[in-house]
Amino acid sequence: MSIVSSPDGPGRTAVGAPHVLDNPAMASLTGPHAHLAERRGRVRRYPVDVSPWLALPDDPDARDWADLAALAGPGAGVPLAGFSGDVPADWEVTFRVEGVQLVDDGVAAAPEPEAVLLGPADVPEMLDLVSRTRPGPFLPRTVELGTYLGIRRGGALIAMAGERLHPPGWTEISAVCTDPAFRGEGLATRLVLAVAHGVRERGETPFLHASAANTNAIRLYESLGFRLRRRTAFLEARAPQRRADGRPAVPVPQPG
Repeated sequence: MSIVSSPDGPGRTAVGAPHVLDNPAMASLTGPHAHLAERRGRVRRYPVDVSPWLALPDDPDARDWADLAALAGPGAGVPLAGFSGDVPADWEVTFRVEGVQLVDDGVAAAPEPEAVLLGPADVPEMLDLVSRTRPGPFLPRTVELGTYLGIRRGGALIAMAGERLHPPGWTEISAVCTDPAFRGEGLATRLVLAVAHGVRERGETPFLHASAANTNAIRLYESLGFRLRRRTAFLEARAPQRRADGRPAVPVPQPG
């Protein structure tokens, strides 16, 4: 994955050194989201009802891959955000989507008068909206990752956006979606700017991810003041069912 640009911001390092946004899930789970982290060795993951993402260290070795398999379970699909290396021979890549990472470079962030704060009581409606619009992973406890804002009409939730990954000094804007019946009113734009405003108020910098194929969304985000930082990928790899010696990949607990 190549760096496209490197605007000033928290986590900026010397040329060639890792930046917190190069491995944002790990930076989140060892930083502001550490209280949510499930861990084994150097591997981290979110609880399965919060987020599907698991995180490897920047230089994973065989022990890390074994720990990842143990966390995920034999034969489980493991989502890896932004992983750029090679998976071991006994793992199978089952899904890969090219993506982009964009960062705030002059976003006209502003509060949104019509926005309401969403919380656990709103999760059923949020899940329903996500199921109809498919903005990306959103689970029953995803709302715990940060602030979520929504717009209601006639009491019904018709648009929302919120915060997901949280590397030190940065917050990802995610779950941006609008009910198809209300598209074309600029609701998503207003909510993105409102979430960005809240991030900025904390002294942090907004960023986001998008599918590289979603050129309309990328053009919209760039028009709002986001800049392409890097090209990345979202992939899923299937953990091995058994180890090379034929034993189960994860030890099977014995009764008693």
